[in-house]
Amino acid sequence: MRARVLVFPIKGRNWCFIRSVDRSTTSNSSSSSSSESSSPTTFKQLWHKISSQKSSASSAAANVEICIDFAANKMNKAWSGLEKAPPGSFKSKIHSLGLKLLSRVKPSEIFLKSIPKQLTGVEVVFPSSLNPRLVRRRLRHMALRGTIVHKNYFYGSVTLLPVTSAFAVLPLPNVPFFWMLFRTYSHWRALKGSEKLLELVSDSSKNQNSPKIEDHGNEAAEKKTDTSHDPPLIMEASEELERLIGDGNEVSKCSLKDICKIFDLNTMDVLKYQQHQI
Repeated sequence: MRARVLVFPIKGRNWCFIRSVDRSTTSNSSSSSSSESSSPTTFKQLWHKISSQKSSASSAAANVEICIDFAANKMNKAWSGLEKAPPGSFKSKIHSLGLKLLSRVKPSEIFLKSIPKQLTGVEVVFPSSLNPRLVRRRLRHMALRGTIVHKNYFYGSVTLLPVTSAFAVLPLPNVPFFWMLFRTYSHWRALKGSEKLLELVSDSSKNQNSPKIEDHGNEAAEKKTDTSHDPPLIMEASEELERLIGDGNEVSKCSLKDICKIFDLNTMDVLKYQQHQI
């Protein structure tokens, strides 16, 4: 499994790091649904699955993954219920509050969460005017910083979970607890994404090339035919991305939307980089 990552300056020294939208996930929806069906849906099933594991270091890590996936499924179901709430209702107001809180999540965290543990390689696309070594160094710095920052935040969120659970005695939805539960899950995924990205970037210092990009559609089709011998990291200098960015100190919102359309990016995630300093 390979991923395509775009790296480019967006405002002064603030750079954008974002993964292209993976359209193959739609074709693999059947396999993902079958894996979700095998995951535990109740606390009884969760306990039975954890207790059936043998005691070892690998099984302990697997149990952590099972618990986190279980909590994530519960949060997704609760969030979908809030989305379907009628406008003006109490649940709808909670959903609006949740959207405001989510808007404060840093785009770097969203990027690191998009790096799955099954990833075997990344193709980094950057403007042709940038030095490939500089791009790789900035990418490696983000991954290394993520392993430290999100590990600390993960432990901090876990520590606050028992404190926020005390609000369950109130006759209201325990918003602080569910928010801390989400932050725990989010930091865990960002930590694992940082570790995987750091592994891929660090292991491929000798296997870098930077061909000019002219037709991404044809190149993507050719790379899908034979990726068994590709290095973990491929650096690609793009003349088209350089043209869209321009020579100014800040990329305009119109240019960012064009970049998102051409390179298949999430527009909202890219625009967040204009408000957050990385």
